[in-house]
Amino acid sequence: MNVKSIAGELGERRAHLALSPHSAPALADHRSLYDFIALTKPRVMMLAVFTALVGLSRAPVRLDPLTTFVAVCAIAAGAAAAGALNMWYDADIDAVMTRTAMRPIPRGKVPRFEALVFGLVLSALAVVVLALATNLTAAALLAGTILFYVVVYTVWLKRAMPQNIVIGGAAGALPPVIGWAAATGDVGLEPLALFLIIFLWTPPHFWALALNRTDDYARAGVPMLPVVAGRAATTRQILIYSSLLVLASELPWVLGFAGTIYGALAAICGALFLLLALQLNRSIEADRHAARRLFVFSIVYLFVLFTGLLIDRGAFSSTRSSHGDRGVSVHAERPSGADCSACRIANFSEV
Repeated sequence: MNVKSIAGELGERRAHLALSPHSAPALADHRSLYDFIALTKPRVMMLAVFTALVGLSRAPVRLDPLTTFVAVCAIAAGAAAAGALNMWYDADIDAVMTRTAMRPIPRGKVPRFEALVFGLVLSALAVVVLALATNLTAAALLAGTILFYVVVYTVWLKRAMPQNIVIGGAAGALPPVIGWAAATGDVGLEPLALFLIIFLWTPPHFWALALNRTDDYARAGVPMLPVVAGRAATTRQILIYSSLLVLASELPWVLGFAGTIYGALAAICGALFLLLALQLNRSIEADRHAARRLFVFSIVYLFVLFTGLLIDRGAFSSTRSSHGDRGVSVHAERPSGADCSACRIANFSEV
């Protein structure tokens, strides 16, 4: 018996133990706040919050500190709700996959019905609070993001086609648009550029992970690209999307939304991203490190790129001037201290 089959057998045994009728009630009796926090996919939630903060801070309108805080909390709650509903629906395949078998629902720590109610209530609260604190446009975008992630991606695409993460990635790319809309009440060209960056970043990021989890996805019946098309086709697709990502990452600088600091960071990080994608494309099937390196760097890449937008002061002036007199007049009505509040809040976000 080889290592892969042993890992698969252990995953199935853990899943069987977690979902057995005898063990689940006993485990459920010991559920805690930590289990419900785990339902929200905290790392994914923090990434969504961070990119939303960038959209919020780059907008030509500055919200007061309290409204900014409430808006951020509402967006975080919306991302958390989407994660909980995803875990509710995917509990059956989570139980089969080694990587996800220890999540709260497969382990029996949180019953599926409670996870469903938790996700629905959190979704409603997030949308309502964001509407009351900011505007209906931002709330509608948040509601649409949750619905798209849960219904379109989780329920339909994930189990139906190998391009699931490409189309489904639109949900993860919307937070900066929501942040911008929370401040302005509309959608501009700059947040759409940020949307495109995250949208093109998503496939190479997740396919790099999936390359080393092919057995897991195959056992669960999830048609991820490496399972359906194989390693060679997947690495080619990763290289294509990485090339498009590098080009898209320069859009904020090309369009005048960002200055020299961001342009330099995007160029350097883009070159490294492409280099890792090329190494992965040329690597042999037994080399698991190439995919792992690209996956890890992709997280750093997105964080550095969006941090560059926060620290590039020249970009803020470019953004304000590109919106004309209306944007300038709105800024004049805002307290100067509010300009820095979004940046200060952004500092506590972690990928």
